[in-house]
Amino acid sequence: MTFNFSMQAIDHIINSAAKSNYMSAGQISVPIVFRGPNGAAAGVGAQHSQCYAAWYAHVPGLKVLTPYSAEDARGLLKAAIRDPDPVVFLENELLYGESFPIKAEVLDSSFSVPIGKAKIEREGKDVTITAFSKMVGYALQ
Repeated sequence: MTFNFSMQAIDHIINSAAKSNYMSAGQISVPIVFRGPNGAAAGVGAQHSQCYAAWYAHVPGLKVLTPYSAEDARGLLKAAIRDPDPVVFLENELLYGESFPIKAEVLDSSFSVPIGKAKIEREGKDVTITAFSKMVGYALQ
């Protein structure tokens, strides 16, 4: 099921989960992860191929994570689960069959990727290219 169906729960995501901390003056935290496939995918119609990352990123109180590699997915999902705030975790379905190299440290049970810190995939000095999710792979080509 694609993340397009999150629209059926939009009131609870936006007005309950995302705003509860603000409405309670910091007394209530909502540690929840909304996880699902997002964006273009094989074999689905246009109405199920939308990317909601930018849309959810503009909602105060929500954190949005869109991993690219297996390392990103493992580390960010662990960080999202441990986070005291609501997190929208969007996976590009076209990445499900991709293979990625994994460093030994990623297999450690304590491995986590910090939320809110950009990952530099390739150092350079002449130009900066920013991308997220599947587009990181295209940017690296």
